[in-house]
Amino acid sequence: MTDDNAKPDGGLTAEEQAVVDEIDENNIDFLRLQFTDILGVVKNVSVPADQAEKAFTEGIYFDGSSINGFVRIQESDMRLKPDPETFAILPWRSDGESGAARLICDVINTSTGEPFEGDPRYVLKQALEKADEHGYEVNMAPEPEFFLFETDEDGYATTEFADHGGYFDLAPKDLQSDVRREIIYTLEEMGFDIEASHHEVAEGQYEINFEYDDALTTADNVATFRFVVRAVAAQHDLHATFMPKPVPKINGSGMHTHMSLFEDGENAFHGDGDFDLSETALSYLAGVLDHAQAITAVTNPTVNSYKRLVPGYEAPVYVAWSDRNRSALIRKPAARVPAATRIEARFPDPSCNPYLGFASLINAGLDGIERDLDAPDPIRENIYDFDDEQIAEYGIETLPKNLGDAVEALEADEVVLDGLGEHVAEKFIEAKNQEFTEYLVDVSEWELDRYLETF
Repeated sequence: MTDDNAKPDGGLTAEEQAVVDEIDENNIDFLRLQFTDILGVVKNVSVPADQAEKAFTEGIYFDGSSINGFVRIQESDMRLKPDPETFAILPWRSDGESGAARLICDVINTSTGEPFEGDPRYVLKQALEKADEHGYEVNMAPEPEFFLFETDEDGYATTEFADHGGYFDLAPKDLQSDVRREIIYTLEEMGFDIEASHHEVAEGQYEINFEYDDALTTADNVATFRFVVRAVAAQHDLHATFMPKPVPKINGSGMHTHMSLFEDGENAFHGDGDFDLSETALSYLAGVLDHAQAITAVTNPTVNSYKRLVPGYEAPVYVAWSDRNRSALIRKPAARVPAATRIEARFPDPSCNPYLGFASLINAGLDGIERDLDAPDPIRENIYDFDDEQIAEYGIETLPKNLGDAVEALEADEVVLDGLGEHVAEKFIEAKNQEFTEYLVDVSEWELDRYLETF
């Protein structure tokens, strides 16, 4: 039997050839070759579409020293290797503008020809290989929230809400339902399966959910989702932001992440015991709880992230799990069928690098399985109502209160560090320590308003 996707020397695989054919059939003029830096910012190199075959066979070279967290100037040459499974035509264009498509790329170290260890996509692939060694496939589904704000006369973002609706509101309060609908249509044209969308709790805040998929495809989708939302919003003179807490004293934006493992086509998280969770699921859950404080540095990676992680605004801060309430760090959602059994990590936010965030969650969960950890009892009461004595009685820990504490927890956690790899861990910690230091020495408007005329 022959492999239809076998790659002849110097030639294209069947999948790559199919992409080249689709480029010709759709009159695509330019390709955006995308990747992310360590902080999760999407980067792209635009090339003429007639370079597609070269991109697949030889790769496209770029200066890695200019990308945050990649390499030093003397190690600058990097190569982009497009993944043909990520091909998508960009639906938006102005009259007369050339057609464009995108391909998400892996980054190759030109000196060795091997995957670049600083590529966040490679970090996630390594975590998935580890899961595969255990016989598991990893599925994930995130729920990224975002705000839409008005822009000023010069096109710059403000914090003026695009509408004044609330949770699940309809028009006329949800004034931007048409924009959200256009975002959904655009995503569907790019291959997304959208499950639901709705107005969130805060004014101008929204959530669009897409279906479960394997973890790598899902991370690619998160990166795509963020730039599609911004692009469509900009066409309506709005600014979309995934900043966790852009406005004080209201709910922030999270990215609740649903996870499950499959083994031989069956959901390894489904069991006959309490809560319909298997021993595998409970050990995985225990691993995430055990490493939660270190994971937070990766899944909640900005100074602003910790303005969201405070009691009273529906964001979890307590390291516990529940099958009922949403005040715990991890929740076991109800599942109609065994295949839908999963756990939901409620602490990540949409500013994180999805590749690194997912990798950290997976590695922590697998560590729980390897160590056969027992999950603590679920907390069914509303933990937000607990006083200090009750929290101590239950032995509940809290997440780090700021980015500096989170980075310290990361530096002390060998499992999460090893999962990131030496290069990414070093560069990530260096960037986050610098960010937190800059924050500490800054003087905010709040401080000036409170102290300048008082003392």
